[in-house]
Amino acid sequence: MQPQELTEKLTAFLKRSHSAKSVRIDGLLLLTGGASRQTWSFDATIEHSDGRNETFPLVMRSDIRKGTGSITRDVEYEILEAAHDGGVSVPKMHLMGDDSIGMPFFLMERVEGETIARRLLRDDEYKEARSAITGQLGEALAAIHRIPIDQPNLDGLDRPVPDNNLAETELDRFETSYRAITLDPHPAFELAFRWLRRNLPPSGEPRLVHGDFRIGNVIFGPEGLRSVLDWEIAHICDPMEDLAWVCVRAWRFGNDDLPVGGVGRREDLWKAYEAAGGNKVDPAAAIWWEVFGNLRWGIITIMQSRGFLDESSRKKLSPGAQLELAAIGRRTAETEWELLNLMDEQV
Repeated sequence: MQPQELTEKLTAFLKRSHSAKSVRIDGLLLLTGGASRQTWSFDATIEHSDGRNETFPLVMRSDIRKGTGSITRDVEYEILEAAHDGGVSVPKMHLMGDDSIGMPFFLMERVEGETIARRLLRDDEYKEARSAITGQLGEALAAIHRIPIDQPNLDGLDRPVPDNNLAETELDRFETSYRAITLDPHPAFELAFRWLRRNLPPSGEPRLVHGDFRIGNVIFGPEGLRSVLDWEIAHICDPMEDLAWVCVRAWRFGNDDLPVGGVGRREDLWKAYEAAGGNKVDPAAAIWWEVFGNLRWGIITIMQSRGFLDESSRKKLSPGAQLELAAIGRRTAETEWELLNLMDEQV
């Protein structure tokens, strides 16, 4: 959709939703735009019937088409509301969209800050943030995992089968995907599947998990963490999944000696998590989930590669999205190397 058309449709939606006398939209800017999802930033000035003016800095999250494995926008909206009410650092939700722009969308407040990981890891401006953010990540995860999963806001999420081991359930799910998509042999992945099945941890208590909690999916400033982003694969699972995913090698951006996103140590993350009310961390279970996380990422890189190599799928994407698929698809070997190292350390 072109900016002018979107501006007109958003103006009409906001005027109707706020029963406003008038609405003005300024600074409409596409922040991200892939094949299935888009994020737009803008300021909306609302003139109320009593003459008051309010200006809202907003972000619109929309679906061009439904992404595989992603929750719907209305469910994501409810999760973010629950997270905000639960004290998690997330944007305040503004409005759930209707069908006025021709695609699912919602509006939330805009949080200013930076998202590019290399700036956090390298720039002098974020020196203080690098010292603080490991603990802040642990505190954020504790807040996420405290959100009651029996509240109506979370009714749209699938529930795990009672008494099933959550680790085994996730392993089964990704092995099924792997067997369906892989064309070439990957001995390191086969070894990882065997290792994971031999070393299954006890099932953790089912909790809301973010699902993609990592550097790159947070907004930060010079003081550290400001907001947690990108909740579209949130689900009910073992909390250890989140604590381990942030430690996957791919999110360290070259700082491999600091497992937590290239900025901190696992032990400091766990300590902060426990101090903020999270359950006590079993290091063996956390490492199991980290091995699983690296395997999961490796399977995703194969999926991305397949998406790039399939001409009919590739033609639907922008040049930038095509390049991203190709770049991620080349990283499978990195994941294999990390899996071998992690499993060797546990022998």
